[in-house]
Amino acid sequence: MSKFSSQITTLFIVVALVCAFVPVFSVEEAEAKSLWNTCLIKITPKCALDIIAVVFEIGTISDPCCNDLVKEGKMCHDTLIKYIADKPMLIAHETEYLKKSDDLWNHCMDVSPFWVICFYNFLPICNFK
Repeated sequence: MSKFSSQITTLFIVVALVCAFVPVFSVEEAEAKSLWNTCLIKITPKCALDIIAVVFEIGTISDPCCNDLVKEGKMCHDTLIKYIADKPMLIAHETEYLKKSDDLWNHCMDVSPFWVICFYNFLPICNFK
């Protein structure tokens, strides 16, 4: 029961963070909803917080969270990080955040199993025929 309660609490924190950011972005409500429905549901709330900590603070990420990030896909990752980095109080350091985001993606690609990379990203190196 404690684990379930912890997961609910973490989910609530992620939802609260997203809701806090939505009003100040220059992204239309429909686009924000689309991001939520297609991207954020692919990762656990804890991993979402870890990703935010790595990019916008000083944090670390576990290999399982890297797998979740790779499953989410590069387009979702880039879009969500840009979405947050466009917040007025963060935009002054946007270039730094986007570099950290790319570094995180590259790290996660390095530590994720080959099948995760291929199955979820359909890269040419996977040679699906």
